[in-house]
Amino acid sequence: MTPLPGGMPPADRDLAGYGRNPPDPRWPDGARLALSFVVNVEEGAELSIGSGDERNEAVPETKQLVEGAADPCMETHFAYGSRVALWRVLDLLERFGVKATFSCCGRAVAATPALAAAPAASGHEVSAHGWRWEMHANMPEATERAVIARTVAVLGEAAGTRPVGWHTKSAPSVNTRRLLREEGGFLYDSDAYDDDLPRLVQVGGAPHVILPYAFDTNDMRFAPGQGFVQAEDFSRYCIGAFDQLMREGAKMMSVGLHLRTIGRPGRIRGLELLLEHVTRQPGVWIARRADIARHWRALSGLPA
Repeated sequence: MTPLPGGMPPADRDLAGYGRNPPDPRWPDGARLALSFVVNVEEGAELSIGSGDERNEAVPETKQLVEGAADPCMETHFAYGSRVALWRVLDLLERFGVKATFSCCGRAVAATPALAAAPAASGHEVSAHGWRWEMHANMPEATERAVIARTVAVLGEAAGTRPVGWHTKSAPSVNTRRLLREEGGFLYDSDAYDDDLPRLVQVGGAPHVILPYAFDTNDMRFAPGQGFVQAEDFSRYCIGAFDQLMREGAKMMSVGLHLRTIGRPGRIRGLELLLEHVTRQPGVWIARRADIARHWRALSGLPA
């Protein structure tokens, strides 16, 4: 018999999930949906030869890569988020009374402490998004441990309280979740994209909450060729997802935002339209991710 290529997924990879019997999340006040807005804060943490990194970032807006020299053009694309968009996004969230999770890179906050201090002062959660804006796949364990520790310290100093949540840009390493648990202060991570509900797992013998994130209800799709062009493209897509999950009930939804992206004047209306829609609906719990994680722990009888 001719052998088949490859092998089988590892036994500990759960592809079945909750199936037809998901748990009742018992969201506060009988809400049908827990809605999480995540503002990714990366300005100054992007790879940049000008910051002493091995290469320049090549992703946002232009898709060009400058090699062997600093790239002031790319640096200014990111700087728009910290110079202008932070305040535009904070003002809009405040107008609607919405509290979000600001997922902050440590180096961004080290360079501009207001990126964490201002959201924290307004009652938003400040969570961890790595040190630099980079994936952790293949990162040496000692380096990753140092990255986690330094990120926690910088965010804690700027925000006035340490982060309890983590989200890696793109792929985590095989060690990330274990290292987060060993660090000792994290309640949850968002390094999963595979469900509409949280789950509780055991990591190193301790309970740990996974809050799935989403790349579709996300302003990253404003990148060239990714599907969103007009502000209404973003709001229409997110409202469609919201309405579907509200019909189903007992679900969680994440909306991903980036200061330098949604904070542009031609795009901010998309967030405004979404906020107008969701804040008019009964039965929605708009919550910071730390609050959702604590609720999920309490469902299992664990201390929040």
